[in-house]
Amino acid sequence: MAMEGAAQSEYNSSTEGVQEHSSSPRKSQSPPPSTDHDENKISIKFLLSNAEAGSIIGKGGSTISDFQARSGARIQLSRNNEFFPGTMDRIVMVSGPIDDVLKAVDLVLNKLLDESYVEDGGDVGPRSKVRLVVPNSSCGGIIGKGGSVIKSFIEDSRAGIKILPQDENFPGLHDRIVIVIGTLGEQMRAIELILYKLAEDAHYVQNMNAPFPYAAAYLGMNYGPPNGVIGGRYPNNRYQNKMEPNSEDRNNSVTIGVADEHIGLVLGRNGRSVMEISQVSGARIKISDRGDFMSGTSDRKVTITGSQRAISIAESMISKKVATVTES
Repeated sequence: MAMEGAAQSEYNSSTEGVQEHSSSPRKSQSPPPSTDHDENKISIKFLLSNAEAGSIIGKGGSTISDFQARSGARIQLSRNNEFFPGTMDRIVMVSGPIDDVLKAVDLVLNKLLDESYVEDGGDVGPRSKVRLVVPNSSCGGIIGKGGSVIKSFIEDSRAGIKILPQDENFPGLHDRIVIVIGTLGEQMRAIELILYKLAEDAHYVQNMNAPFPYAAAYLGMNYGPPNGVIGGRYPNNRYQNKMEPNSEDRNNSVTIGVADEHIGLVLGRNGRSVMEISQVSGARIKISDRGDFMSGTSDRKVTITGSQRAISIAESMISKKVATVTES
């Protein structure tokens, strides 16, 4: 959750009680005309910074336990090194009957909004941003024919709702970000409308059991140099060539070769691509200076350090980026 017009705040792991902010826009509107979904379980995902996630967890898990007890919903967070692709944000999944899920989301957003006022001295405006994670296949239902559904949601909730395009930089990623901007009450009404619409989507309901599949998607890519698009691969002394996905040793290291003319694809503009690869995989990546090649080649050295799982993800992502040119 980010405050509009201000830098994202750093939140601590406070366990103080939640100050309830007005949710009058939500209460002043009637819920969608359906009761069938109230008994069915559903999930919703959204993104939080690492600091915000720590605040929601609380000391020794006290805050998240309290929220689960008060709402009746289950709240899960990705691990502190598992981010949504292309970001440094963790994924939160709230599951349960719709009413319980909405209570839990309201508690989470209330706490973050309360802390943003405390830490910023009350200078932050009441409008903030929530980023929902929605499967691409379900976005059509939210948009509606000619944008009719999303327009009705905006008019009803008075929140701003924007569905971002699918990020083509991450193969295997089939989710899109839905941004909801407004006061807490406006956001909650918009989330309520979106959640009821998603509950009508059988595909969404059936495929919400894997809360954090993003790293797994990259592990499913072809490992190693596909079709020779990257050069030699040399495990360093501490790196065992035998892949053990469950190993948490972060001192493994491997060096691969990437043709000098293709190294820009790995770096990206202003280093954006290599930063994204590092963020998604959790690995540290170092690229050799110009003229520093793998022995006997014109390939630049790319050294990847981290757990074996992180190395696997990073190497696959690098191979995919280089393949976009070599296979064209």
